[in-house]
Amino acid sequence: MPGNKDTHQYDDIIGLPHHVSDRHPQMSMSDRAAQFSPFAALSGYEDAVRETARLTDSKIELAEEEQAILSDRLQLLSEVGDGAEASFTFFQPDPKKAGGAYVTVCGCVKRMDTFEQTVILTDGTRIPMEDILAVQCEALERFAASGNDASQEGAGTL
Repeated sequence: MPGNKDTHQYDDIIGLPHHVSDRHPQMSMSDRAAQFSPFAALSGYEDAVRETARLTDSKIELAEEEQAILSDRLQLLSEVGDGAEASFTFFQPDPKKAGGAYVTVCGCVKRMDTFEQTVILTDGTRIPMEDILAVQCEALERFAASGNDASQEGAGTL
């Protein structure tokens, strides 16, 4: 009978003690359990979905008149001098995908780098002039009111 042969095939070793290796240390229970834990077949997929779902804004292109007013305000800010406290709203490009976000930063102007076309604040923040959307500064209002006629119409904010 073939069935009897199969059931008694291991009778000679069934009663022996469990083998413990001398060369390999015994695996901990947590490591043994980790062998059977689920894995991410598509590693990075969740991150890619999250990144794709993240919204970005497109950069607003100012009209020529608005650009001229903003340029006048930046010129006035450079004449007011370093140390003027101002609030800048500017476009910050997204490093991972097209678009970006508009950020408002407040701080004291350290200097205006006309060569690199950046505004540098005392905290080290560098703002590209081409990305600036609006500038708010009380010193600009006082400076414009004191008789300087550049950008009277945009004295508070652009």
